[in-house]
Amino acid sequence: MKVSFVSRAAAAALALAFLLTPASGLLAQSRRTPPQPQKKNTRPDERQPTGEQQPQQQTVPPDAVKDTEIVKVSSNIVQIEAVVYSKKSGKIVQGLKKENFAVFEDGVQKDITNFSTPDAPITVSLVLEYSKLGQIQAYYGSSGTDRYGMEEMLGPTISFLQQVVKPPQDYVSVIAYDMRPTPLTDFTNDPARITQVINLLLVNQPVSSEANLYDALKLTLVGGRADSVVLENSKESRAEYGGMTAIQDNRRKAIFLITTGIDTFSKINYDQARKIVQNAGVPIYIIGTGELFFKKYGDMMSPEDGLGGATTPGRMTMLQARNALRTFADESGGAYFPVTFAGELPSALQSINALMRNQYSLAYSVGERRDGKRHKIEVKVDVDGDGKYDDKDYVVKARQFFNAPKS
Repeated sequence: MKVSFVSRAAAAALALAFLLTPASGLLAQSRRTPPQPQKKNTRPDERQPTGEQQPQQQTVPPDAVKDTEIVKVSSNIVQIEAVVYSKKSGKIVQGLKKENFAVFEDGVQKDITNFSTPDAPITVSLVLEYSKLGQIQAYYGSSGTDRYGMEEMLGPTISFLQQVVKPPQDYVSVIAYDMRPTPLTDFTNDPARITQVINLLLVNQPVSSEANLYDALKLTLVGGRADSVVLENSKESRAEYGGMTAIQDNRRKAIFLITTGIDTFSKINYDQARKIVQNAGVPIYIIGTGELFFKKYGDMMSPEDGLGGATTPGRMTMLQARNALRTFADESGGAYFPVTFAGELPSALQSINALMRNQYSLAYSVGERRDGKRHKIEVKVDVDGDGKYDDKDYVVKARQFFNAPKS
């Protein structure tokens, strides 16, 4: 089997001391049989071309990130997804053209080589922290009203899949992670497959207190070898999984991440994960969980982690987690929504949906430069076309950095 879960009965035994005292034990693992799939998924770029949309003829996706020890950019094209909105009203600006934008790298203006308007469907990877760590925070943050401690994590997941994703135009993949990331479904536009994912999550429980966020982001963006896709019912326990950067058509791409932000023991560190996020050019929209727990118990927590490391997080670890999420969102051109109460979720999802569907795609060339340095990217907008940038009145959310490869 491909996913491990604990029984529902174990949830009642979870103690608040898990996070407020230095150490805790791990519950035993159990495995359940997932629902059987109705069909095998097809990724967006594997569809047959139509007259309206032809796949790009290129062997390497623009600005892709190589899954190697050293993070590299495999193309001389830097892809940018940008959203423009009013500072005063928060209203997203639509109908802009290439002439309304300017792209600067390290303060030097670059020629925009590619431009497209927000008229394409979205391809999104939903990444869910499915760990006992998040479960316990949700349970005690709700004072036990979230019976199994799952609503805080699954609420955004189910609402997004049912209300934001619009098949057959939109494609979605779902990756759940604890000790390691496990793809539940590869990219699909099949409503039945999406329902299977929801049912799979609802009838199971997390196993591990580990929550390796950085490994999950790496797999989601650049792919790699991982657990086989659960709903494909493969006979092999491990398989190669393609990341977001492998999608080569002109669809809008984004990641929807639901997480506490805590990373317990990933194989890569924060700086490496940050580089991958910076280079991928895929906006990350984040629902931060555990907010109510932290507001209730943060002052009672030790500043440092307990004997279980980040699985028994201290106050500093939780603050650093929130800072990391804010950084991932800002530097990728996405947005971070720390949700305290369930009533805040509909507004957050509405904002995320609007941001995802109103991305302008821009690109510029870096030529043959191989200096191995990080370069600052800034996108400016002239909304009214008067020749002056409207920095005071409008915000442009876009990726902030590009890490050039070394020769």
